[in-house]
Amino acid sequence: MKVFVTGVAGQLGHDVMNELAKRGYEGIGTDIAPQYSGIQDGSAVTAAPYVQLDITDKAAVERVITEIKPDVVVHCAAWTAVDMAEDDDKVEKVRAINAGGTANIAQVCRQLDCKMVYISTDYVFDGQGTEPWQPDCKDYKPLNVYGQTKLEGELAVSSALSKFFIVRIAWVFGKNGKNFIKTMLNLGKTHDRLTVVSDQIGTPTYTFDLARLLVDMIETDKYGYYHATNEGGYISWYDFTKEIFRQAAALGHPEYAQVEVVPVTTAEYGASKAARPFNSRLDKSKLAENGFTPLPSWQDALERYLGEIGV
Repeated sequence: MKVFVTGVAGQLGHDVMNELAKRGYEGIGTDIAPQYSGIQDGSAVTAAPYVQLDITDKAAVERVITEIKPDVVVHCAAWTAVDMAEDDDKVEKVRAINAGGTANIAQVCRQLDCKMVYISTDYVFDGQGTEPWQPDCKDYKPLNVYGQTKLEGELAVSSALSKFFIVRIAWVFGKNGKNFIKTMLNLGKTHDRLTVVSDQIGTPTYTFDLARLLVDMIETDKYGYYHATNEGGYISWYDFTKEIFRQAAALGHPEYAQVEVVPVTTAEYGASKAARPFNSRLDKSKLAENGFTPLPSWQDALERYLGEIGV
């Protein structure tokens, strides 16, 4: 199986390429930089075939993917800077990447009759209530530019293709790039008191675990919409921070046990330019129903991740 992976300089693309290599599949990576620009960790992705590609360039997308002739495209590339996406001078660019770039890829997948995986987000919903969002829910109501453009990407895929996996994820962390865990660990080194929101609820997603699931998916023809985060229950960002520091302290960093973590509401916290969902609960039961192995608990994922980044 030959798989073309976009966004390999990001957290998920990096891990998808490594999972493909682990299983003996041919992975070809792409991103906007002239060569692979992610973490140089000696893993398979750092030496894998790589093609520079601007996904907003329709002609280039058609040329590159047609030449490669993949069996599957796993589309991880996206504009994910949620607050910056709200800037008036950025909206057009965000839409060109998240909606236009995705549409460009979907069109070529249709021409080649190959499978496509599109990574989406709970931000396509309105983030209200307490009920977990169902993967086949069509009650879309994005709160911000990021959510709106990711929804437009979803619609571009579902309208062009029948052989698609649209996989919504939330609260992502991985080795290759910035994320909430790294931010909290850095802040914990320099602050004795942190305020963290306690009224936004969801579940973290470890890209290492998600990559395994995505490769499991592309080995099948069980197409459709899925939700994928780690198991282990729904939590707040406050709960997550407490567990990050608890585990870091247990790994021999007692300074993290001294940090006071104070819960605050989103309104009290302020700071965010883009509206954030209060309810990021994603119902993942469809995974097991379709024969896929769910991801391990987020607590277990966090423990493995802290070991992986050398905490």
